[in-house]
Amino acid sequence: MRILAFSDLHLSRTRAEALVEASRGVDLVIGAGDFCNARAGLDQAMAMLSGLAAPLLAVPGNAESAEELRAAAPEATVLHGEGAVIGGVRFFGLGGGVPVTPFGAWSFDLTEAAAEELLAACEAADVLVTHSPPKGVADATSAGLSVGSTAIRAAIERLQPALALCGHVHEAWRQEGRIGRTRVVNLGPFAHVFEVSPEAGGQ
Repeated sequence: MRILAFSDLHLSRTRAEALVEASRGVDLVIGAGDFCNARAGLDQAMAMLSGLAAPLLAVPGNAESAEELRAAAPEATVLHGEGAVIGGVRFFGLGGGVPVTPFGAWSFDLTEAAAEELLAACEAADVLVTHSPPKGVADATSAGLSVGSTAIRAAIERLQPALALCGHVHEAWRQEGRIGRTRVVNLGPFAHVFEVSPEAGGQ
């Protein structure tokens, strides 16, 4: 399966146009959250992506809730504490800011305990899609602070998916690392393409 993946579009028309163009020739598009800004403009963001040439699998970021994303993108597969099998590949998704962000009431956030509970529902995955990065990998701010999620890291250690795709920490966009056999990539609003086979891993 050929997958195009991105995160943190934040209503960028230029980025959306590039992603639509890059979607030609892929089997699935993954959006790892933050399509809009501070709970505003989600319908506009989905309109920008309406030309995607492959089905969309998405998790909410902290800029939109799961309910809002499902309402704005009814044809997409929206995952938040749940999984889906597409083309024989097992996906599991978790959205929101984890741990709770300092951004205030508008931000769709989860505590580590809440994230741990939702991730416990996953027994196996080839691709884990989260908005927030795992603690210690592709999660450093410009000040060098590691702000990723311990619950997400623990899930990766337990599940060992081929790919763990995330975003959220803008300073870490395009950074990657490994947790065991899992390749972890902080995507950003760029066209990343991965080849994934059931239980075979990403390239």
